[in-house]
Amino acid sequence: MISSDRLKGITPFVISVETGSFTAAAEKLHLSNSAVSKSIARLEERLGSRLFDRTTRSLMLTDAGQAFYQTCSRVLDELAEAESVLAAQRNRPAGRLRIALPHSFGRLQVLPLLNRFCREYPDVQLNITFTDRFIDLIEDGIDIAVRIGGPADYPASLGYHYLGSEQLIFCAAPDYLHQHGAPLSADQLSAHRCVAYARHDGSTTPWTFTAADGRSMTREISHAMALGDGEALLTAVVDGMGVAQIASWLAREPLARGELTPLLEPLVVEGLPLYLLWPQKKQLTPKVDALLQALKQLKID
Repeated sequence: MISSDRLKGITPFVISVETGSFTAAAEKLHLSNSAVSKSIARLEERLGSRLFDRTTRSLMLTDAGQAFYQTCSRVLDELAEAESVLAAQRNRPAGRLRIALPHSFGRLQVLPLLNRFCREYPDVQLNITFTDRFIDLIEDGIDIAVRIGGPADYPASLGYHYLGSEQLIFCAAPDYLHQHGAPLSADQLSAHRCVAYARHDGSTTPWTFTAADGRSMTREISHAMALGDGEALLTAVVDGMGVAQIASWLAREPLARGELTPLLEPLVVEGLPLYLLWPQKKQLTPKVDALLQALKQLKID
């Protein structure tokens, strides 16, 4: 390993050669003439070679000085280039990012955006976890998370950005409606096959309606089928298994393709909020900032 003592005097020496005098070098380095002169004298003493032939009017490199200058100049140029590369890396997104996404929303809505992000920033490596549990970002070492639901306020250690709230819509497949007709009110749902979302504890998520006074109300629904996965529930409804209340982002594509028909549109209500979360201390790193800007383009409803 090169000691720091061996680097002393090199910059004053190179600048003196390039400017042609100790005085000009001192001005450029913001040093005194004597400081530059003494630095080069110590360098010559350490090297055991005279680097300059000094006259009252000019500095002339000795043969040894010329050879030493060429080496030092190359080394300083390489150091400057190395610093430029590191500075560029600091300003260009690069490195590994750990991301936590909800299962269905992550696969259907976020993953296509992340694929585009990776093509734009090939120096960023994404490690993506799909989970519906509320993880601790700090404890689990997560850089960015997308969360459905949760509090409106988060601790100061976390940054957050509100993406919007999902809409809960009623829908069924055209084939099912052709066979069974369409419900025209919430009360008529009891006469239909209903497909519900199953919780981990075996219960089902109640459906939410807009009451006559405009407030939201929930109601337990007798179901013909309950599934514990959003995409599986969507598949069942598209296959004609019955009526379901589905988040707008989950039903968006099947609705656009005509695979589902919206029902009871006056009863549509706002569902859970969606947030971006990240540790505050990581926000200013280029890779985190770039991904946050990309994820803020997510469409919820």
